[in-house]
Amino acid sequence: MIDKGIVLVTGSSTGFGRLTSVALARRGYQVIASMRDVTGRNRRHAADLEELGQKENLRLGVVELDVTDDRSVNEAVDRIVRDAGRIDIVVNNAGISFWALTETSTVEQTKRLFETNFFGVLRVNRAVLPHMRKRRSGLLIHISSVGGRLVMPSLGIYCATKFALEAMAETLRYELSQLGIDSVIVEPGPYPTEIVANAADVTDPVRAADYGALAEAPRKVRGALAAADTNSQDVVDRVIQLIEMQAGGRPVRTLVGVKQFQPINDVALQWQTVVLQNSGFGELMILRRPELEVG
Repeated sequence: MIDKGIVLVTGSSTGFGRLTSVALARRGYQVIASMRDVTGRNRRHAADLEELGQKENLRLGVVELDVTDDRSVNEAVDRIVRDAGRIDIVVNNAGISFWALTETSTVEQTKRLFETNFFGVLRVNRAVLPHMRKRRSGLLIHISSVGGRLVMPSLGIYCATKFALEAMAETLRYELSQLGIDSVIVEPGPYPTEIVANAADVTDPVRAADYGALAEAPRKVRGALAAADTNSQDVVDRVIQLIEMQAGGRPVRTLVGVKQFQPINDVALQWQTVVLQNSGFGELMILRRPELEVG
């Protein structure tokens, strides 16, 4: 069997993560679908993936990985590297959300959101990068959102986590560019995945009383997202395209389902180039492939 690469996907119990894990395994990749609580609330999801892998003779396995726990992340990555030999690609997909006016969002709720959507990604990246640096090869894919560029009432905290994620992912893009490692961002538009259905309720709603009709913004936004007439397979297809592009040729950001916002990314990249060039880091805009190095 042709070795197409070893892929770790986080948040694989449902949604984009599950679809991506299955699609990549069916294309011949060795996929480690990770999720938390595989013996508890995600037991059925884990079993379904493993049964599918066995039925279709796929290289598809499941591993326990809680992105909010340092030990869980490190143990999972160490186990994968020990058993599979390496990790070529990481799809940072795990994420949670809630809909609430910013003032009604408690500090504890906000911390929980950042713990998964931002610090969780940082943990995974820190765990896999030493292995990728050793091999001078790898790909980090970060599933963000158009909410990592634009905001909407009742999504302020969620968008803040995605803005932070994008800042980290793009900075990694340049810092890792000379090591043969790509860091890219995927920005889906509105897709009715489980992140909508599983969103937590706000715990301080009394503060919304003075907002009048705007107090209904969380319900309206959540309803609109749940009713979005979009196909999650679009996101999966784009992730696969990015994986199968030549290293160094992948765009830093890829919008899915909201291509009308592309000018925002185009202009930002132009000015980002200027900033790096003026700061003496212009060469970091080019991702070098070790096999092309001479001397």
